[in-house]
Amino acid sequence: MGTINVAAAIAALSIATAASAAEFATKNEAMAMVTTAVSFIKEHGPAKAYAEISNKTGRFTDRDLYVVVYGLDGKVLAHGANEKLIGKDMIDAQDVDGKYFVKERAELARKQPEFWQDYKFVNPTTKKVEPKQMYCMRNGETAVCAGIYRL
Repeated sequence: MGTINVAAAIAALSIATAASAAEFATKNEAMAMVTTAVSFIKEHGPAKAYAEISNKTGRFTDRDLYVVVYGLDGKVLAHGANEKLIGKDMIDAQDVDGKYFVKERAELARKQPEFWQDYKFVNPTTKKVEPKQMYCMRNGETAVCAGIYRL
């Protein structure tokens, strides 16, 4: 009977660990979501796609993972976590360390078709400022991005 209880405890711990890991998005999930978003934009056009990307209950929001689209001028075109930012020029936005992360994102997008970017941002799940890694793909004159929070 003791052996069964130990095995059951180990199994329960394994399930709990897997469940907590699944609570947060992975790098592969971020990359897949960005790739899907770029395809969706190309297939349905910016107006329809940006509305879907900005829908918090839509297909481009999953746990702490969401898509954002920035023009290379720093203007927010779609935002899966904060619709109040849509239409705003964020080129001079800084993270808590003073990093101009939108300006850097636009510069990186001009130089390469895809990239990872590190900065700090408020996690919509925990409501805390956390290190974030953002994966972006250039799509015309925009950067389509989704990121993971590194706890």
